[in-house]
Amino acid sequence: MSAPPDIEIAGRRIGAAHPPYVICELSGNHNGSLDRALAMVDAAAATGCDAIKIQTYTADTITMDVDRPEFRIHGGLWDGRSLYELYQEAQTPYEWHAVIFSRAAERGVTIFSSPFDETAVDLLDGLGAPAFKIASFEAVDLPLIRYAAGKGKPLIISTGMANLAEIETARDAALAAGAPGVVMLHCVSSYPATFADANVRTVADMAARFACPVGLSDHTPGTAASVAAVAMGASVIEKHFTLARADGGPDAAFSLEPAEFTALVHDTKAAWASLGRPNYDLLGSERGNVQFRRSLYVATDVKAGETMSRANVRSIRPGNGLAPAHLDEVLGRTASRDLARGEPVAWDMLA
Repeated sequence: MSAPPDIEIAGRRIGAAHPPYVICELSGNHNGSLDRALAMVDAAAATGCDAIKIQTYTADTITMDVDRPEFRIHGGLWDGRSLYELYQEAQTPYEWHAVIFSRAAERGVTIFSSPFDETAVDLLDGLGAPAFKIASFEAVDLPLIRYAAGKGKPLIISTGMANLAEIETARDAALAAGAPGVVMLHCVSSYPATFADANVRTVADMAARFACPVGLSDHTPGTAASVAAVAMGASVIEKHFTLARADGGPDAAFSLEPAEFTALVHDTKAAWASLGRPNYDLLGSERGNVQFRRSLYVATDVKAGETMSRANVRSIRPGNGLAPAHLDEVLGRTASRDLARGEPVAWDMLA
């Protein structure tokens, strides 16, 4: 089966034949400070990530200020908080966007965002965002997907909580509405997610099922799941970022600090490079070590006419003598001349 077609974001090709595209998700870890948000852009750019992502909503565009049980979170990292309260804290104000986009441009790194309604799509389109990210909770919002796709830019869609039919419907809606390409990200919508729930093999299954690049939106601790996802065929890795978990923030508990994110970028790209191709031939880098493979050597001084035995022939390193596979052919033969301990065994020294 042929590989799905690549997509392109800001001149960077994304697909199985290219190193993983690593997205640094800033989310709400700016803690309500524009200065901190800009410092995060600077620190994120320094990690070597391929793109920075923010989220574009207000509390009023993503939920309502209603005092009902279903508008309150029960359990988990944000237990007891109302949706409205949480999103008021975590939102990246619309008026910050142009400044943040400008800072990313100054740092030479691609930036885009997750829109949560049509006003957010329009804002991001006006800022020149080269792609849109659809969050897992919005993967079933087909009107939003179609509106974003109608801007003619690639969509990256997280699939947390979505079943196979919903994933396929979201992808088809995006392509039909004008998106030039779609990436589907396996995601576990749990914050943080456990390794036991990560099910990273889903990435390989998605790659086989859907004719588009796939990846992982990773909420597990550390970098292990992301590296494993690259081995499973992930072309995109998305991970949350913070300057310091100790500073707190809505997503700080499952975010990577700068040194950790730098390691993520290095490790995922190194994992991709190490995949290579199936190969059983001698590599150029191995040729210098062939001489150190085992071979047959004279283990003790041997007089001409003496029988070769396990007492005077051994398989050792280096590899200048006959291959060990010839041991049975050598044993029982007689020496054609005096042999010194440490000589490599050759056919012409045997009668």
